[in-house]
Amino acid sequence: MHISVAAERCIGSGNCVELAPRYFDQRDLDGVVEVLVSDVDAGDESAVAEAADICPVSAILLGVGGGVSSQ
Repeated sequence: MHISVAAERCIGSGNCVELAPRYFDQRDLDGVVEVLVSDVDAGDESAVAEAADICPVSAILLGVGGGVSSQ
């Protein structure tokens, strides 16, 4: 699984950081999500998928094998 984000959609709710802090952080200036690690370890896929699912603006994009889809 690969993570990317649509930063222009992010409203800085921080749910992703709470659920998967190894993979997400927020910029100090405006709270917009940043990806810390873009390739997800197999054991962390459910937490990252949950973070994408609860994003209120669908800013987290997950892909497999090079494809990316909005969650």
